[in-house]
Amino acid sequence: MSATTAEFVLSAPAYRDCPAVTLPEICFAGRSNVGKSSLINAVVGRKKLVKTSNVPGKTRAMNYFRIDERWFLVDLPGYGYAKVSKSERDRWDTETRTYFRNRPSLRLVISCVDARHEPQKLDLDFIFWLGSNAIPFAVVLTKADKISANQRQKALAGARRMLKNMNIEVPVLLTSSESKDGIDDVRELIADFVEHNNDTE
Repeated sequence: MSATTAEFVLSAPAYRDCPAVTLPEICFAGRSNVGKSSLINAVVGRKKLVKTSNVPGKTRAMNYFRIDERWFLVDLPGYGYAKVSKSERDRWDTETRTYFRNRPSLRLVISCVDARHEPQKLDLDFIFWLGSNAIPFAVVLTKADKISANQRQKALAGARRMLKNMNIEVPVLLTSSESKDGIDDVRELIADFVEHNNDTE
């Protein structure tokens, strides 16, 4: 089921700017241009809640959205080849890692990976870091509508093999923001973490 209400709350350019801890938080992360914004819009059932762009690196803060007055969706800055300075990329990295480590209301990280390609080094490093720091996360493969059924199965198998090699066991979901394949699975996963981990104290 899509969200009944979804509203933008604020942009936090630094961890200290995040809102008061009041609701569980689910955050979306991934390489720039991985289709994260489109995935978020599909999950909440809004066409333009999050602005999509063909220009990598448009998200430059931790953007908070209140969903159904029950949880915060946090759209994190994309990592990768965004056309920004190294110092700015380093700042993003520091702020988001501080968020992951210290935010008491964080329930789940949705790590977005493009299903059309092998996970890149930045994806591997990020996923390994999450696992090493015992941060709850799931791998969500995006843009599945752009590949064949056989390629989809190979993408799933490859992601699961990658996690096994890292000795990490987390959910792996295959999605398409266009066809809506897998979107209900993402919603159910989020609901599980919001409902079963609803204590933000």
